[in-house]
Amino acid sequence: MRTVQLIASRGLGGAEGFFKRLCSGLMERECEVHALLREGGALLADLPPDMARSALPLRTVWDPLSRLEVRRELRRLRPDLVQTWMSRATRLTRAPRGMVHVARLGGYYTPARFAHADAVVVNSRGLADHLLAAGLPARRVHLIGNFVDAPAPLAPSQVAGLRAGLPLPADAWLLLAVGRCVPVKGWDVLLQAFARLPRAIAGRPVGLLLLGDGPLRASLQDQARQLGVAGQVHFAGWQADPAPFYALADLVVFPSRAAEALGNVILEAWAHGRPVLASACHGAREITRPDVDAVLVPCEDAAALAGAIASLLPNDARRAALAAAGQVRIGRDFSREAVVGAYLDLYRYLLGH
Repeated sequence: MRTVQLIASRGLGGAEGFFKRLCSGLMERECEVHALLREGGALLADLPPDMARSALPLRTVWDPLSRLEVRRELRRLRPDLVQTWMSRATRLTRAPRGMVHVARLGGYYTPARFAHADAVVVNSRGLADHLLAAGLPARRVHLIGNFVDAPAPLAPSQVAGLRAGLPLPADAWLLLAVGRCVPVKGWDVLLQAFARLPRAIAGRPVGLLLLGDGPLRASLQDQARQLGVAGQVHFAGWQADPAPFYALADLVVFPSRAAEALGNVILEAWAHGRPVLASACHGAREITRPDVDAVLVPCEDAAALAGAIASLLPNDARRAALAAAGQVRIGRDFSREAVVGAYLDLYRYLLGH
């Protein structure tokens, strides 16, 4: 079967990471994949070299020329099925007659804007309920979760070298947050919580590593300075390979606002064997078992977040138990084989195979 996977992202984030993983998984199962990307986007150079790709301007969701260009490219490529990712790609796509259109949504977008797709895939029950409540027929809404790959083993020297290069005390507790610098991720709340912490917990200083980039990065750096914690916070930018940073983390913090639909970072932390502290956003409530594989605190509650950090860091046994339970969840509920198989089953169903 031939597919086009169309995504209009300019930068890299959780959705783009899953795009790469799913496309690679489909190719391993002998499904042809052509990635249709945005000109100038970071994914163009970040995909595996054996993955076919092309690029279009993909300007705004309202641009009739972009819509025409997408249609022409699909006619040229002639796939059996096109899967569009997120809002811009989906709204610009009108599949030619005879071609199946699957839209994959990872956020609480306006459902009516995606009603033209033959099927809509979501990665959480909350998003499925959102679409069904708006009147989309149940037969067109399909819930398929995400997966993350098991991390490759790291050489101790690689981890030690990264740790030695960080501008933070060698004996510091390390908190890690990963994501884009956008409002929904709640990094402003995390900085407020961090500023509430004592300078040392159980005799060790505390440092915060922030992996990611985006429009709010400069304002977050200003906030850290205003809160007086800039010397304890390191903005590491976007990392193509975050594995060594996960290996360093004593605790992974996921402080998103309520609208966060899933939370790939939670899955990544579990895969790396790290304990998770998260806000009780939609995604975290759905995929975690509170106090078993993650600790949850109310969204946008800096005091509660600070209290949980202060409680978890010195409790080695609690953090180890959370991490172990998370690794069980990854192997049982979020496997590559199951998720890729579910997509292929859906494609075959829609194509009548």
